[in-house]
Amino acid sequence: MIFTELPLPGAFVVDIQPMTDERGFFARGWCRKEFETHGLASDFVQRNIGFSQRKGTLRGMHYQVSPHAEIKLVRCTRGAVCDVIVDLREKSRTFRKWHAVELSADNHRMIYVPEGFAHGYLTVMDESEIYYDTTCFFAPESARGVRFDDPAFGIDWPAPPSLLSDKDRSYPDFSL
Repeated sequence: MIFTELPLPGAFVVDIQPMTDERGFFARGWCRKEFETHGLASDFVQRNIGFSQRKGTLRGMHYQVSPHAEIKLVRCTRGAVCDVIVDLREKSRTFRKWHAVELSADNHRMIYVPEGFAHGYLTVMDESEIYYDTTCFFAPESARGVRFDDPAFGIDWPAPPSLLSDKDRSYPDFSL
């Protein structure tokens, strides 16, 4: 596995290292030892699956606060998404900065999202599916969100969303 730290400290793109032959390829998609060697959490407790029928569907920007703050490991298993993370850690030098990564069934990429980051994605193909592992169980009382188009972040999405929930659309402007 190849771990590439993103410009937002603690966040990584994780790429597979395929071994190919005439049958296709084989690659490791998860290895506790490799994650721990890179100083990353490896104790995931829940896997979530998100499926969106239509290109242009936006989900996010979501996170959980303490005591249920979570780390996520996200992969697109069907279609493609523009996956976005925002650093909400007040004392971070990259506070309120964002980064986008294309995750697709074809590139097999994953993104490691640290605690204190909001996460969301925009589908760029019809019938897109992601799965993500989390280090904490979902706790509705700790669930929070920020608006995808909040001027505090200035996220440059590849296209305007055509479908999103009322909840995701109605988060107030970001403030601490």
